Amino acid sequence: MTNGSSSNRVLDELAKLVTDAAGAAQGMRREVETAFRGQAERLLNTMDVVQREDFEAVREMAIRARAENTALLARIEALEALVGQKDAAGKPAKSGSAAGRAKKD
Repeated sequence: MTNGSSSNRVLDELAKLVTDAAGAAQGMRREVETAFRGQAERLLNTMDVVQREDFEAVREMAIRARAENTALLARIEALEALVGQKDAAGKPAKSGSAAGRAKKD
């Protein structure tokens, strides 16, 4: 029976060795990933690359500003049309109106 128990002990030791090696490999993998991320972040910081959160915030601001500009343009056009109707009715238009200034610029 010494041969059977000796064989089991060798297999147990071998299994323990493989388990320990797998654990060590996992630890090394985590260390390499952490080091790589650190290096990548330093590289991106030196390249002056914007972070996604900042990009998304500015993108949303630009979308809102574009919508606001469109709404303001519609209001200006409506006011210009109103001023044009008053001019056609014989009332003098003011020379300092927004429409007049926009055309001068």
